[in-house]
Amino acid sequence: MAYANLSKAELQKVFDELSAEYKGYQAKNLSLNMARGKPSAKQLELALGVLEALKARSEFANSNGDDCRNYGLWDGLPEMKRIFADMVGVPASQVILGNNSSLMMMFEVISRGFSHGYNGCTPWCKLDKKKFLCPVPGYDRHFAVTEYYGFELINIPMYATGPDMDLIEKLVKDDDSIKGIWCVPKYSNPTGVTYSDETVRRFAALKPAAKDFKIMWDNAYCVHDLTDTPDTLLNVYDLCVENGTEDQIFIFASTSKISFPGAGVAGLATSDNNIRDFKEHTLTSTIGPDKLNQLRHVLFLHDINGVRALMKGHRAILEPKFRLCELMLEENVGDLGIAEWNKPNGGYFISVDVLDGCAKRVVQLCKEAGVILTDAGATFPYGKDPHDSNIRLAPSFPPLEELEQAMEVFCCSIKLAAAEKLLNA
Repeated sequence: MAYANLSKAELQKVFDELSAEYKGYQAKNLSLNMARGKPSAKQLELALGVLEALKARSEFANSNGDDCRNYGLWDGLPEMKRIFADMVGVPASQVILGNNSSLMMMFEVISRGFSHGYNGCTPWCKLDKKKFLCPVPGYDRHFAVTEYYGFELINIPMYATGPDMDLIEKLVKDDDSIKGIWCVPKYSNPTGVTYSDETVRRFAALKPAAKDFKIMWDNAYCVHDLTDTPDTLLNVYDLCVENGTEDQIFIFASTSKISFPGAGVAGLATSDNNIRDFKEHTLTSTIGPDKLNQLRHVLFLHDINGVRALMKGHRAILEPKFRLCELMLEENVGDLGIAEWNKPNGGYFISVDVLDGCAKRVVQLCKEAGVILTDAGATFPYGKDPHDSNIRLAPSFPPLEELEQAMEVFCCSIKLAAAEKLLNA
């Protein structure tokens, strides 16, 4: 029965029972972590072949005959660029490869606009006002980049089809201080939403007042499917070319959750004009990325088919964890009217919305029982969830048995926090 339908006496009884259950979890002295979307050790073991790929001196040359141990190839190995091109659906000529962090490449794109500007416009550092749009709930590290550079961050609601495009189009139409938007278009972090075809078309057709407006299209989970009926994402780059808006789009991806987060390969895809700007910016700080790492990834993955085969191994490990979380949420809080959650077809997160004003309390209760979650509010700019309701779960890292224990504590904490709130209402 929904908590809202209980009498005060019934609710007090529920609260007392939950308090006793919660004390039992505290007595176990658990130490479990579901705070970030880290691949588990079993997932990392899937890619150990990367470390063994470079065995013979003859393998140090790429297809062009360049020695990967030496300087050069600022934009990366052609073979690795083809793999990224197939991952995100762009021509290989439009791909630039970096080192292991796509977030660093995003940082550099914002840094370039801040220091030198884009499209002949005033550098963002010289503007009195500069704003960035942030679909919420979203990825905290995205928001942190633009917060670091002093942007005013504007919340954009997320729906089942993606960000609120009516609001986005209205805001950018007349306000040239809005310089861009963060996007995770497939299996969004944390909601698991994949942008609808209409949403992607409207992004590609955006005509913002700011000539230097940038769409930061972080396609981090482009190959991270968890079902036999995965979501599909329309090709935004092709649509941008059709609309003449290709200078607005930067598409990012990496092998961070394919091979090794700490030693993978990152890349971006964009227009010729943006590549020229990024090259000028990049070559002042480095002569080239780690090409040996790129080469060993090429030798291990071979092509997009190798990526897909590897991702089947990831799915075999991840899918049971996601299904366990969904099952336990349904069994423990499904009919109580105190929580809602997504059931993603891929990605790395489950987004849970608890009663307004309860998220921080749930996270605190979990922490005091030995279960670490992402901070409440982290999925919003400045760490401020206006409803204090959203919690991001990251099921990937713990083994199944630990994940089950963590979910028991989490579900108990949701119920306890809700009972507390309703009793005090």
